[in-house]
Amino acid sequence: MDQTRHVLRADDGTDISYVVVPGCEPAVVILHGLAGSGREFLPTAGALSGRKIVLVDQRGHGGSTRVPSDTSRAAFVADVVSVIEREASAPVQLVGHSMGAHTAMLAAGARPDLVRTLVLLECGEGDGNDPEHAALGDYFRSWPVPFPDRAAAAGFLGDDPLQRAWVEDMEHQEDGLRPRFDPEVMVAVLAPLAEPRWQEWSRVQAPTLVVYAADGMFTEEQKTQFVERGNDVTRIDLAGGSHDAHLDAFEQWIEALTGFLDTR
Repeated sequence: MDQTRHVLRADDGTDISYVVVPGCEPAVVILHGLAGSGREFLPTAGALSGRKIVLVDQRGHGGSTRVPSDTSRAAFVADVVSVIEREASAPVQLVGHSMGAHTAMLAAGARPDLVRTLVLLECGEGDGNDPEHAALGDYFRSWPVPFPDRAAAAGFLGDDPLQRAWVEDMEHQEDGLRPRFDPEVMVAVLAPLAEPRWQEWSRVQAPTLVVYAADGMFTEEQKTQFVERGNDVTRIDLAGGSHDAHLDAFEQWIEALTGFLDTR
């Protein structure tokens, strides 16, 4: 699969790295979740044969600036808007997972002229779950980095699809392998995700697909409320998969995604 990497400099000096897979428009712009990168959506890009795909490493992640000065939701949205304006000649089909879905939702509400359709995998308007956020920060800080090699990293992290994605995405440095994110930045990114964003969600006018996994992170009450308060929303529930269903329920995810994108 042909692909080229580009870097965009944001107004605050943060470098935003992204990969472009050439193809026809409308472009599909994909935003990963917390502590991930565009790399984990390369299989998804491969399944969207013939389409132009843009895989964005959001600030603080992947090949983008690891410790950005601004971790606000507004900064994440501005980055996505800048990438779309640079890479697409028409409104895009915007896809996001978890934190990336939240970014995509806010971007679609702020700039409806840039978003033709919206796909949100495992998304809510804001969960307010600060204790779990703190625990996640502690978990990232517990990693005994640098790891000497990928086998050592896998031995510590485990062999589930998400852990494999983390291991595969680690960066070689002089002292060993390190993740492409900073634990303190991840904690800072999580804080604004806890704020309810019903007003922003109500502004989204693009036809939207909301996808939830059988073993995802949201309760049925949260899912129902989120979908009911949207404007033009289709909900699909995957029979399997976790919060990271694009990794551990890939075929179901692709069926839902392509079924929606191909008809709009």
